Amino acid sequence: MTRTTLAVLAVLAGPAWAEPVTPPTISPPDTWQPRQTGTVRVLNKIDSTLQSLTLHTGQTVHLQSLSITLVACAVRPPDLPADAAAHLTVADSRPEAPGFDGWILQNEPAANMLEHPVYDIQLASCG
Repeated sequence: MTRTTLAVLAVLAGPAWAEPVTPPTISPPDTWQPRQTGTVRVLNKIDSTLQSLTLHTGQTVHLQSLSITLVACAVRPPDLPADAAAHLTVADSRPEAPGFDGWILQNEPAANMLEHPVYDIQLASCG
């Protein structure tokens, strides 16, 4: 081996001085960002009509026999998988019909506990 080759190998074998890498900022999974509006889709299972309703937080909308109130709406931060959640209060003017007060998730529409014989309500978005 020549002296030049040995010098190159000595330089290459020396300690590597790398710049420290700052890890990306990632929000905790339970971080939700509040939004002022929410859009819900209401399906009438009897006549197959679908209505889209955009509500502001605290607003109540009347649709047929339903009164739907958007209590809160929130989205996941952009560095986490996209999802939205809305806290809804749903009342039906018919005495035998069930009501609902709870959270629904955009990506898990079957997880909400609204069991209504006529209507299905899904969260379309929070904005």
